[in-house]
Amino acid sequence: MRFSQAISEGDGISVIVDVADADAARAAASQGAEAVAIERAISDLRDVTELPVLWRTSGSPSEAVLAGADAWVISVEAAGEDGDWLARQHAEALELGLDCVVEVHSEEDDADALRHALDLLPDLPAGKLAVAEVPVSDREQVIELERAGVDAVIVGARNVAGLVGDAPPPV
Repeated sequence: MRFSQAISEGDGISVIVDVADADAARAAASQGAEAVAIERAISDLRDVTELPVLWRTSGSPSEAVLAGADAWVISVEAAGEDGDWLARQHAEALELGLDCVVEVHSEEDDADALRHALDLLPDLPAGKLAVAEVPVSDREQVIELERAGVDAVIVGARNVAGLVGDAPPPV
């Protein structure tokens, strides 16, 4: 399943879990995550989960594909002064079959990250998915993001069942 499809279908906000190994990916899937995010290739990842994979480290779209990713984070900050870089990277990612997640950084403190994410939403083009990476510690914060129009939130590896809400169906 494509990353964007997994995030956009279903009810409510999706939880994407940042994982470092196959065990964490397996746990995230069993707790109801709708995708996993990785910062390096993980051997046996596709043996333990069918969840879509978001590649979120520097590198090229081809590196993301080699790591088994379905989507790739492209950082606006990485473009620097090269105005065409984003367009070239985006085109390459699409050619390779990757969904793209555009990363926009805030220089604000983590404490203000949730507020800042909510402030950015009105500037998002219609029809685009909003994925936030902000510190959330409970379901109420996830619901606040959902009410504001965020489609998914990236969280660290941990027991995420409480953030997801309804218990996942038995496998």
